[in-house]
Amino acid sequence: MGTESVNWHSVLDCDQWVALPVAGQRPSARYKHAAVVADEKLYIVGGSRNGRYLSDVQAFDLKNLSWSTIKVSTTLESEIFPAVSGHSMVKWGNKLLLLGGHSKDTSDNVTVRFIDLESHVCGTLEATGKVPEARGGQSVSLVGSKLIMFGGEDKKRRLMNDVHVLDLETLTWNVVETIQTPPAPRFDHTAAVHANRYLLIFGGCSHSIFFNDLHVLDLETLEWSQPEIQGDLVSPRAGHAGVSIDENWYIVGGGDNKSGALETLVMDMSKLVISTLTNVKGRDPLASEGLSVSSVLIDGEHYLVAFGGYNGKYSNEVFVMRPKPKDSKHPKIFQSPAAAAAAASVTAAYALAKSESLEFTTMDSKPKVDLSVEVNMIKGEKKTLESSVTEVKAVNSSLMEKLEECNGAHVDLSMELHSVKGQLASERSRCAELEAQIFDLQKMLSSMESIEQEVQTLRSEKSAIEHDMEVSVTDEKQGSGGGGVWRWIAG
Repeated sequence: MGTESVNWHSVLDCDQWVALPVAGQRPSARYKHAAVVADEKLYIVGGSRNGRYLSDVQAFDLKNLSWSTIKVSTTLESEIFPAVSGHSMVKWGNKLLLLGGHSKDTSDNVTVRFIDLESHVCGTLEATGKVPEARGGQSVSLVGSKLIMFGGEDKKRRLMNDVHVLDLETLTWNVVETIQTPPAPRFDHTAAVHANRYLLIFGGCSHSIFFNDLHVLDLETLEWSQPEIQGDLVSPRAGHAGVSIDENWYIVGGGDNKSGALETLVMDMSKLVISTLTNVKGRDPLASEGLSVSSVLIDGEHYLVAFGGYNGKYSNEVFVMRPKPKDSKHPKIFQSPAAAAAAASVTAAYALAKSESLEFTTMDSKPKVDLSVEVNMIKGEKKTLESSVTEVKAVNSSLMEKLEECNGAHVDLSMELHSVKGQLASERSRCAELEAQIFDLQKMLSSMESIEQEVQTLRSEKSAIEHDMEVSVTDEKQGSGGGGVWRWIAG
């Protein structure tokens, strides 16, 4: 597959990821960026690398397989394009709209920014109404002329599970008041919209739990449900990426802070059946958190395009996949009684929206008492409560472990303090002994001075005695000679 060929896509095998050869310099590797395909170009905005937020705008031409940096200009001289991570981006007309994300911006509410794809001018859209709190790791889905925002994590690390709607025609925010049990608060999940009516939320995480559950919000009745996923077992994950093509929702990557998810999943949204499309090897860039996946239409055929991510190493590779067209002649949604029971309300909604493509039991026109829906709702609520209890227990277990660690550290510090106190007492006793010895030495030193004076006196006395003795001896000698003469004269 040569870099100069514009027909690289024609030689791809189905359902297999392939790394594209890239001409020229690549953008810096990153994760938690935002990506959108427009006019056969993959646009990458912002992201994070080594704890630093990025503010660049990159474009990858899917025809000649080359990167280019988009130099954006602002509508106001005082305004600069922010460095941001964990944000969402959608294409609306000839603009890219960026919502949310974490940055050094001190704004308390979600900011809506735009990049004009023709002029490369960027700016801020002034939205009114009930503007949601600033957050990152949320999901944003386009339904007609409205953006549906769910969940995320605010600047104080508070997790959310609220739903907000931005009308792009009036630039007005509204809070959606839903019924039934919503998903547990989370961030770094993924979302998709089916039949312009159903918002699907999959996976994500709290600060201690990774999820693999599916929640569905009926955008007409505003009712949450938690249908049971059919098909392959799926491991919990967050930081994964998803993109929908017709009835199929493709989910790539993610992880649980220990290992990356190796499988690429596809969910048939009309049947809520999930299957593994392909697997990659461990430490593959596609088994990363914070990667992006988009879809591009080339010569009438859809392709998946993945970029970036982090799994111990940041990636800046571009991967493509040619998904195999799915056979539509399959059993319809909720053929399993268990699945139908777990999502009775969603089943009824699907029946109203797409009765020609879904097969359900014919309903009797006569009114009759049927408690199955209420029972199933209670079962769903019970399951949600059990999940919440499990999460609380896990959080409690984690807190108990931290408490035990703190207690252990306290015991060690207490023992060390006791040891230090013992050493201090010993040193104090030693200091007292040294002070006593110094006092004794000082006394001895002062007594030595008087002794030295006495010695000096004794030396002087000794010298005087010796002098007197010498004089006496001399006199005695002289006296002895004179006495003889006188005796001679007298004699």
